[in-house]
Amino acid sequence: MGTPRSDMSIKDRELEILISVPNINVKDHSKSSSPSDSPNTPSSSPCRSHHSSGKEAFSKVIRSWTSKKFITGCVILFPIAITFYITWWFIHFVDDFFSPIYNHLGINVFGLGFITSMTFIFFVGVFMSSWLGASLLSLGEWFIKKMPLMSYIYSASKQISSAISPDKTSQAFKEMAIIRHPRLGEYAFGFITSTVILNTNTGAEELCCVYVPTNHLYLGDIFLVNSKDVMRPNLSVREGIEIVISGGMAVPKVLNIQEVQSILSPRVGKFVVPQV
Repeated sequence: MGTPRSDMSIKDRELEILISVPNINVKDHSKSSSPSDSPNTPSSSPCRSHHSSGKEAFSKVIRSWTSKKFITGCVILFPIAITFYITWWFIHFVDDFFSPIYNHLGINVFGLGFITSMTFIFFVGVFMSSWLGASLLSLGEWFIKKMPLMSYIYSASKQISSAISPDKTSQAFKEMAIIRHPRLGEYAFGFITSTVILNTNTGAEELCCVYVPTNHLYLGDIFLVNSKDVMRPNLSVREGIEIVISGGMAVPKVLNIQEVQSILSPRVGKFVVPQV
């Protein structure tokens, strides 16, 4: 027979086991009956995902709208800023020619040197248009062309300036032209520089020397095209130069071709086909 203490300890263990089993069942029942795990209760995860996707879409729209407006502002302000910057630089550059003289005299007025420079350039143009000025210019050109390095620089710069000269007798580019180049159905902008009379066995033919720029204005190709095949649009030489420099962005929406006329050239004059 066991002792009374051993019997009491056995009874206590049996009571602990009996008490612990219902507690476990109650916990399991409470977990299984929780409202979050019941199939009939709707889940909140789809609502949260829908709310986050709406925020992302709204932020994308805001970012796209902001970037478009910013780029639009840059596109509008860029040419204005470049124009004002170049104009301001040009004014300072021209003003510096005569402003040291006024500063030496104690006259510190901004813009006075610029006005003096513009007046000086105007009177130089008036003087060089006269016979005496043309004679002095020819003498100066003869002296410059005798120098080895300065002759090339002066010749190149004179050709560029004469291309946009308002004087028809010295203008390098006579007219704006359109020729069929390089293939049938394709056209190219060019500048008529002179006329040539080509004598062949079949007779005389008038050819136009057309300069087609390939890299802005200082590089290009020269083509001899029959005057009847040269199309003359309603564009001035300056408008043609703007088209070439802008890469075609300054081309008007509509181009009208003028009637074919003989080119007045100081070297050839009005062309008349000689009888062969």
